[in-house]
Amino acid sequence: MEHYTRSSLNYFTPRALDRAADKREDTARLAEELQAPSTRFIPVWQDRNLITEDEIPKAVFLPCADAQALVSTAESVTLLGRDGAGTIFAIGLPAEGDAPLDGMGRFRNLRWAAALLEEAECALLAYAKAMAYWHHHHRFCATCGSPTESVSGGHARVCTDAGCRWTHFPQMSPAIIVLVTLGERCLLGRKAEWLENMYSTLAGFVEPAESLEAALIREVREEAGVEVASMRYFASQPWPFPNSLMLGFTAKAASEAIRIGEDEAPGELDDARWFTREEIREGLAQGTLRLPLKLSISFHLIEDWFDAGDLGPLREIGE
Repeated sequence: MEHYTRSSLNYFTPRALDRAADKREDTARLAEELQAPSTRFIPVWQDRNLITEDEIPKAVFLPCADAQALVSTAESVTLLGRDGAGTIFAIGLPAEGDAPLDGMGRFRNLRWAAALLEEAECALLAYAKAMAYWHHHHRFCATCGSPTESVSGGHARVCTDAGCRWTHFPQMSPAIIVLVTLGERCLLGRKAEWLENMYSTLAGFVEPAESLEAALIREVREEAGVEVASMRYFASQPWPFPNSLMLGFTAKAASEAIRIGEDEAPGELDDARWFTREEIREGLAQGTLRLPLKLSISFHLIEDWFDAGDLGPLREIGE
């Protein structure tokens, strides 16, 4: 599978959305869309999304009539784009006070709710969450400290000080995530705060003036003390917790010894191990091993490697 297709299959990627970037500067058109009956609004409050409390939870998309009172007092309003049903905006609601929209659902952490929602809904909620988060944390200019105002349909903020007028754009934090293999084994690690028996791929943020490849080598060395011989790009996934872009790789190890808690890896992980496919299969079947959520690129990296063996699909184990 080529990279674009693999990345587009990841959760939190709104595949059916036209981002309508060419409409962001058309203020008259934006004003019309804000009033259009077909327009829907995704509310975000305290970095959470509104989810129904039905037996099968659903994302709450506010119709235009229900959203107008919120638009006038919102901390931010962002044009997300258009899908087959119409235009979609995100509304970042003021964090103070009690949760708004009482009776329509409950504002939930998307990390908790994602596995319960339809994938297309989940991707739009992630986009709305990321934009509302960025607006909330860029209300003041990083250059001079003056208030900023939203422009370009919510995709930029401009300093209001006439002597500054610095333009701020949404930012994402790139992070590498990698499945390292050595022969027929893969390297998985765990942090102390994770659920019992939870193991995952290694990951870490890319630092300034650092290439993705250099970050990968550094993170694997820091977390597990393992040296990397070669690597290959796999896919990417937006990760809105709060604003990361996960850049997935596979890599082959040049060394086997794992060193945790030494100078090479001072407390990055609680444990790291080499796993064969059979050990993963037995651990999942017996409940002595947990893997990341199936919506994560971490699981997809493990799945792609596991399914290349002869033990069948990883997703079917333990189900």
